[in-house]
Amino acid sequence: MHLTMRLLEMDVLVIRIESLCHMLWGGESPFINVFRGWEGRLPNGYLSSRFLFPTWESVPRYCSSHSRLASRNSCLPPAAVLGFAAAGMEGLSALWLLLYLSVSVLCFYFGRAVHYLRTRTHIPAEINPSRKLLVLTVGMHFARRLAVFLEKVGLCHRYEAWRLFFKGIAPRKSSALITKDLDFDGVNVRVYWPRTLPAGNARGMVVVPGGFGLCGSIQAYERMSRYIARESNTVVVNVGFRLAPEHPCPAQIQDCCVATEHFLKNAADYGVDPARISIGGESSGASFSAAVCQVLAGKRLLPKLRAQILLYPYLQAVDFNLPSYQQNGSVPPLFRKFTLTHGTMYLTGKAIDVEGIISGNHIPEDLRAKYSKWVSADHVPDEFKARGYRPVEPAPFSNEQYESLKKGLDSLFSPLLAEDNVIRQLPETLLVTSEYDILRDDGILYRKRLLDNGVPVTWHHIEDSVHGMTSTIDFGLLEFPNARRSLQHVVLFLEGL
Repeated sequence: MHLTMRLLEMDVLVIRIESLCHMLWGGESPFINVFRGWEGRLPNGYLSSRFLFPTWESVPRYCSSHSRLASRNSCLPPAAVLGFAAAGMEGLSALWLLLYLSVSVLCFYFGRAVHYLRTRTHIPAEINPSRKLLVLTVGMHFARRLAVFLEKVGLCHRYEAWRLFFKGIAPRKSSALITKDLDFDGVNVRVYWPRTLPAGNARGMVVVPGGFGLCGSIQAYERMSRYIARESNTVVVNVGFRLAPEHPCPAQIQDCCVATEHFLKNAADYGVDPARISIGGESSGASFSAAVCQVLAGKRLLPKLRAQILLYPYLQAVDFNLPSYQQNGSVPPLFRKFTLTHGTMYLTGKAIDVEGIISGNHIPEDLRAKYSKWVSADHVPDEFKARGYRPVEPAPFSNEQYESLKKGLDSLFSPLLAEDNVIRQLPETLLVTSEYDILRDDGILYRKRLLDNGVPVTWHHIEDSVHGMTSTIDFGLLEFPNARRSLQHVVLFLEGL
């Protein structure tokens, strides 16, 4: 109720509802004129500007005179219809209409989510469990479309809504951990200490949230951070970096570097051995972790990171027709076009021609020749090409596309493209990939580069999993079995350091 009152108090509500009607009915909705011209009818505290109907008595007559609206009027709750005609019930009627419109929008977008699932996604039967993924896919697409709707009617930016969805419900406090929110040289972090921690020489790990750099947060990775700290008896630092597009790339990686440097330099203050600190994350969090390792590897006076832990990382912006991109482009939750749309939004702050990127027209011939020794389907083992792969010739080069995306070829955004003299300085690596993930081959190619440069790699490939399942850990019925299995690899790896 309090949130509803907040919305009603906004002076721009009329414009937002008009936009809503345009979206639902298209063109000139009969609601549009109805929303205009009614001044100050609600009691103080309900609304500070015009709203809804000139006179409530005119609503049934107005509705019946418009066939399109009349057909929908039969769906109105009886109390709403009564409220329209009753004298002195203006506030209640306004709330009923708002409720009616809200329910209509929710049903509309839920239907779209189901339609999207049936027509544009593919869930292989080998995925465990496929039915839970189906439900999750409908929920995620519904949330994404609802966020776009909220942006169009002016309530909030879509990424603000996504961040709220991404956070989920906050877990209860854990009696096994001591948790503090701290500031590491201007970067917000949350630190977790196991209560059974040995004094003075504990392991440490920096956890970098995923979410494209657009919607990851400390809260979104609270459960994963807790699980790692609790199960591996490790001090965990969960980094709250600034988010794009408000803070353009590479502000996120810079914040991660600052927080990690602070932890390395001041490890003793947190009961941690500086020689036993690792960094890691999932998805874009793994990509940021790989970039941080490369940046800090060149700082001679800084303690070296002990390991990097990369769970299905994004690592290159050269070839989006590798076998895994072709095979899993329509497998949820990480679709190829969706990934490129929001990946380029993070990188550039604007919309880019995704079809052109998929075709490969953003890479000039000289760079393609250089990168082919690192990024090529020829370096992907044949066993990963058996499921529907065919080589694709790149489209003719577009200098406009290249200029828009050349920042994505920097090793900060594409760690797989770092030079050998950087790669060979990297620490021991744990790499986890999923079979039904478009980013699978990024991980496989990075493993090859690390091994070719003498970096020890522990690789676990999850045959029946998709992208992003570790973030469902400790989410009750929403948790995927592979989340615990993947994070158990992390726990065992940390215990061996």
